[in-house]
Amino acid sequence: MPSDEGAYVAALLQGQLDALNDLALTLKHVHWNVVGPHFIAVHEMIDPQVKAVRRMVDDIAERIATLGVPPDGTPGGIVRRRTWGDYAIGRADALTHLAALDSVYRFVIAGHRQAAAETEAIDPVTSDLLIDQLHSIELFHWFVRAHLEPSDGARPAADATVPDPAAGQFTAGPRATM
Repeated sequence: MPSDEGAYVAALLQGQLDALNDLALTLKHVHWNVVGPHFIAVHEMIDPQVKAVRRMVDDIAERIATLGVPPDGTPGGIVRRRTWGDYAIGRADALTHLAALDSVYRFVIAGHRQAAAETEAIDPVTSDLLIDQLHSIELFHWFVRAHLEPSDGARPAADATVPDPAAGQFTAGPRATM
């Protein structure tokens, strides 16, 4: 792959590395701060998600390195580059956290899908990596959504906007350009 394409792909991956690092920390924060009648279900659901997301972080960082670019997983780097706000909920009931996590997951999924589409033609290996990760990320999102859906199984209409003030402002930021 030409070096300019490798740098472009690495920049796309860096954005997803940042989003996944943030997701892992956010999930752990929820794990520690969830309270109420659904505490144990959510508390126990979150830890396997954290472990899986941390593995995804490692896979993406190693792919960036494979492309010849040093991955940056430092807290300062993530904060400097991110296009979203901090997770804004502290100690709260499970449904409040899950509603916020719904927005967080939608944001991460949208970024992964966009990066997978943008890399499909120039780096199918990276695109496949992102698509493979989407299987788990979307499964975890479903676990979260299942707690929010009514017991009759009807799915609420999808909100057209991803930002949720309770979860911080998650906005699509500038993407890498070639």
